[in-house]
Parts: sequence; structure tokens; C-alpha cells
Amino acid sequence: MATEAHAVELMPVVALLGAAVVAAPLFQRLGLGSVLGYLAAGVVIGPFGLGLLREPASVLQIAELGVVMFLFLIGLEMRPSRLWAMRGQIFGLGLSQVVLCAALLTAIGVLAGFAVAPSFVAGAGFVLTSTAVVMRLLEERGQLATVDGQRIVAILVLEDLLIVPLLAAVTFLAPATLDQPGKGINFFAVTVGTFSIVGVVFVGRFLLNPLFRLLANIPAREVMTAAALLVVLGSAYAMQLGGLSMAMGAFLAGVLLSESPFRHQLEADIDPFRGILLGLFFLAVGMSIDLGVVAASWRTVAFYVASYMIAKGAAIYVIARLFGTGPRVALHRAVIMAQGGEFAFVLYSAAFLAGIITAEQTAILTAIIIVSMALTPIAMAALRYWQSKLPASSEERNLPIELSASALVIGFGRVGQIASQFLLARGNAVSIIDTDIEMIDEARKYDFKVYFGDGTRLDILHAAGAGRAGVILVCVDSIEACTRIVELLKTHFEAIPVLARVNDRRHALQLVRLGVDFHIRETFESAFCLGQRALLAMGATSEEVAAFSVRIRERDQARFDLEIAGTETSPFGLFTGRADRAAIDITDRTGSAA
Repeated sequence: MATEAHAVELMPVVALLGAAVVAAPLFQRLGLGSVLGYLAAGVVIGPFGLGLLREPASVLQIAELGVVMFLFLIGLEMRPSRLWAMRGQIFGLGLSQVVLCAALLTAIGVLAGFAVAPSFVAGAGFVLTSTAVVMRLLEERGQLATVDGQRIVAILVLEDLLIVPLLAAVTFLAPATLDQPGKGINFFAVTVGTFSIVGVVFVGRFLLNPLFRLLANIPAREVMTAAALLVVLGSAYAMQLGGLSMAMGAFLAGVLLSESPFRHQLEADIDPFRGILLGLFFLAVGMSIDLGVVAASWRTVAFYVASYMIAKGAAIYVIARLFGTGPRVALHRAVIMAQGGEFAFVLYSAAFLAGIITAEQTAILTAIIIVSMALTPIAMAALRYWQSKLPASSEERNLPIELSASALVIGFGRVGQIASQFLLARGNAVSIIDTDIEMIDEARKYDFKVYFGDGTRLDILHAAGAGRAGVILVCVDSIEACTRIVELLKTHFEAIPVLARVNDRRHALQLVRLGVDFHIRETFESAFCLGQRALLAMGATSEEVAAFSVRIRERDQARFDLEIAGTETSPFGLFTGRADRAAIDITDRTGSAA
């Protein structure tokens, strides 16, 4: 009996995981995207479907952390310099789009017979595009790094930030709806919110990097993961205490850490939680669809879903064309951003508490948002099918922002420092990771952007951009680490050239068998040059030195090829003198060769 009393109720967990495992791959296979799969699965297992889960609100409360973590990762990519470079898109393109969309959607509500205040709240909520849906669709289709993908991200950033002034606007509109005098600006709340923002900025700017430097020297990997979660959830909680958006706090923390040497480590540690919780968020949204409300008010829901999505899509298309975007890309942006977003739930809840909209209107508006989110993957699939029948326009092709591929350097010791200078001198973008925090700090004093990261972890390699690199240099001095890194790279990033520094001949043989594209023994070339200078010092001519150099290099390569094939030879092949035999014996005893 005691066991039963303390037993954990696993049915909801099993139902959620089962729905995710079945629905997401199935809808992905059908070309509809995992988002729609999660939403459909949520409807099936929710209280208005099979009833396996009765309280979607409790699941949604936890699942919103997926959106929080997603915005933190977006913030990590949004360096302050990059945000400043995108200021024209954020405050020009983004603000124009938001203003036009809000005006059109408010006008629809007014023309339908509603007062201005509820019409504005309903329309403004729909203007806030779903960051989770759009970013997931862009990510699945590999469009995040494209020009239009970055413009969409800029607009989403502005819309996410607009939740703050919109919540303030609800306070201004409340007295017009509630006959309660004295309800003006809550200066105490404004002060608390301001201090929350200042606190997050101060902690992110001055305290987090020293904390991560301290933890980086602790070998326990879970400590860094716990610290990463603490940063995300702590910043979100700080904003929540200030009455602001949790997602805004996480985004701000991400931006503040975007220049940190621990950026790749943070991204790798947070990403698995983000993926799981974001999927859970869409499941919870699907469970929240009140089929009873939709059925009872289906004409209202259908009208507003259609009118809002068409009006918003048309406004986005017009603004995109006015800002010089081609018709094909403008249509893509209009369709992918035509839905309402998760921040609308926050705005509608605040408006309901302020008395601007009724409980029934809140339920209908929530259903409108959710249905629009569910329709977006279907609309994108239809658009993709239609555009596939049309010839691609060369000037509108969605090219990546960085036309020249970047390089990834793993290990920034003596070899990595010298090798990376060739790439930097040519102007190539170089991403560098290492695990020596003291060296990282020293390198950053000389403007080398070196990030903390363990190259033997696949998630770190993904975060550092291994999948997008044009070449990868493995310059670590540990034989075991180098071998593991090359093995991971040639298994998961087979098409990308991998160049490695190796310790000795035996290590070189290991890496060649793993498929490394180029290797160099760390002592061979220096010893080769030393031998050439020795001959010159002994009176040999340059021609003799060149001839011996060719002969020795060819012999070494021939022996290496034989060893790869499994045939044993001596390190000095054709030489038979006593000195040569002694060198062979020394090599055999020490177990190493240059």
C-alpha cells in the first residue's frame, strides 16, 4: 500500500513521449514538418481527444521553458555587433511590418462590430508571430543562415521585444473598459521591471564569465550543464519577477553571452533540453485546443483565422516588396509569418485580467491563434509544392549570408596558432575551440576569438559549426583526443576535409585508417629541415641537398604506404649501415618514429 501511495504517475509521461515519438517522424516523413505532428498529437491525447491528459495548462507551464531556451540560443547567435548591423532591418523593416499588420487586424475587429480596445488587443496578439513555429520551420529546411532567414529572425526579435510595450498598453486601455478610476501607470511595476533588466545585464556582463572560468577547471561535465541551465532559468525568473517576459530575459542573457568564450559550450549543453521542451510545448498547445469552443463558434474562428492570416500575409508581402525583396522570397516570408504566436496567450491573459476582453473571447482568440499555428506547416508545404513547379529565379535564390565557408580549428596551441594565421590572413572566417581556459583568456587579449569547447564531444562540434565548415584543422596534442575527434568528424561530417596534426608514425597510421584527408607529423618536417641545414653546414651543395631531400621523402612515403598495407619495413628502408641499424633499433625500443 505504501508503494502505491508513493508511486509516480507515469501514464502522462508515457503518453507525451509516445505521441512525440510517433507523430513527429510521421509528419516529417509526409513533408508537413514536426511542428504540425506535435500539434496533431496533442489534440489526440488531450482532454478534447482521447483524454489521456486532462490538464494541458500544467504541461504548457513547464513546456514554455522550451521557448525560453530557444530564445536563449537565438540570443547566443545575436552578437551586439550583429544586432547593431541589423538595426535597419529590425527597426525599419520590422517596425513597418508590425505597424501595418496591427492597423489592418485592428480594423478587421472594428468593422466586425467590436470596440477599439478589444479589437486592438486581438489584432496585436495575432501580430506577434510564433517564434517557435517559424524558427523550427526555418531550422528544418536549413534556411536560418540565408539572407531572408536572417531578416525573418530580425523581425521576430522586434516582435518578441514588443510584448513589453503591449503589456503596458493593456494597462492604459483598462480604465476605458473598467469603470475603476485611479488605474493608470503602475510606477512600482515599471521600476521593478527596469531593475530586473539592469540586474540581468549586470550579471551577464560582469559575473557569468568568471563563474564559467571557475567551473571550466572542474572535470565534472554535469556542473557546466547545471550552470548553463541556471543561467537560462535564472534570467527568465528575474524577468518574471519584474513582470516581464521570461523569454525576453533568456534572449537578453543569450545576447550578453554571445561574445563569451563559453558560447559553444552553453549552446551544446542547452540544446538537448531545448529540443525536448520545445516539442513538449507544441504538444501542450495542441492539447489546449478546446474543440468544444471551436465547434460552438466555428464560424467566428474560421472567419478570423482566414481574415487575420490573409490580412497579415498581405501586409508582410507588401512591406517586403517595398523594401526591395523579390516576389518569390516575399511570398515565402508572408506565408511562414502569417500565423499568431505564443506570446499572444500572455497578452490575452493580461487583457482578460484587466477586463478588456471576456473569458469567452479569450477562449475564442486562443483557439484562433492555435489553429493558425497548426495551419502554417500545411500552408508552407503547399507553397513549397507550388514553387517547385516554377523555375527558380537567379536573383531571388536564397543564398547563405556567408558565401565563403568558414574554417574550424580544434586546439589553439603552438600548431593551431600558426596554422590559423594563414586562414585569417586570407580573410576566412575561423572558429576556434580549446579546453585550456588560461590560453583562451590570453588569446583573447590579442583579439583571437577562441571559445571553450571539448572537440571530443559531438554536440560541441555541431555547436562550433563543424557541419558548415569548409575545412577542419585538428591541432590538439593528445593522441587519444585527436583520434577521437577525427573519428567523430569522419563519421558525422564525412564530406568536410579534415587536416590533423599527429604525434608520430603510429598515430598517423591510425588517422589514415580513420579517413583523415591530410596529416602532418609534428616532428617530421622540423627534423627534415634540420637535416637539410646540417648537410649545408657540412659543405653539400644546394643541388645535393635537394636530391637527398626528394630521395628521403619518397622513401618515407613508400614505407608509410607499405605500413598501411600491413607490410613491415625498417624506418630507413634502403639504408644498411651500422648507424642506420642503430637508429632502427632505437626506434623499435622507444616505440616512436617521426
